[in-house]
Amino acid sequence: MNTIRIERDARGVAMIAMNRPEVHNAFDEIMIREIIEAFRDLGEDENVRVIVIAAEGKSFCAGADLNWMKRAADYDADQNREDAGELALMLNAIYACPKPVIARVQGNAFGGGVGVVAAADIAIGVADVQFSLSEVKLGIIPAVISPYVIEAIGARYARRYFATAERFSGAEAFRIGLLHDLASSAEAMDEQIAGLCTTLLANSPKAIEAAKHLIQAVSQKSIDDELMEDTVERIAQIRSTPEAKEGIRAFLEKRKPLWIKE
Repeated sequence: MNTIRIERDARGVAMIAMNRPEVHNAFDEIMIREIIEAFRDLGEDENVRVIVIAAEGKSFCAGADLNWMKRAADYDADQNREDAGELALMLNAIYACPKPVIARVQGNAFGGGVGVVAAADIAIGVADVQFSLSEVKLGIIPAVISPYVIEAIGARYARRYFATAERFSGAEAFRIGLLHDLASSAEAMDEQIAGLCTTLLANSPKAIEAAKHLIQAVSQKSIDDELMEDTVERIAQIRSTPEAKEGIRAFLEKRKPLWIKE
């Protein structure tokens, strides 16, 4: 059985669902590899416009699989480095995907599962889900997920939750920035996600990709001559693209741009 399930609809929305509900969708080597391949393939597919990362069963993701952890306990330094490198590649495949990525958080997310939520562009969760950055309970640290989690919640809240490993609610995750929106139920969450997909599909695919790159290039940088020149170059280049010209023409002609499917 594959560890993930992929679905697509006619609008260009693809869903990658983690499919190991019997172990709360915990990661192992196979699942990590399949998620990397799925995001790379869908990211390059011009027919895909939006990707939703979801999960089967009652949990979103429990972090590392216990059997995987047992094997890792006997690894030497080089093996641990290679193992962690695969997880890093998976999270970056989500974060750097050229398509907008929405995390559908229907259940609890612990450890690396929090990293998946943080790596997505938009995260929506059910109000009663629980989160935990639980690594220090095991004598380890959330190193590989830290760039994404700290970008989402900031260093101040990371100081607390990295150190305490306490569980926190969906409402707290929303308050500190890990979730963008809360839903009262899975059904309500799916309605919100459907609305977000409609909003995203109305926008230029290439402009969304360029906007994602822009955020990564500008975030946390000093506003100096080099950064200003970079932003000038980015807008100058995209203005000359076919999609930009079509978008401006459509606006002036008061019609829908060609990338919006009727």
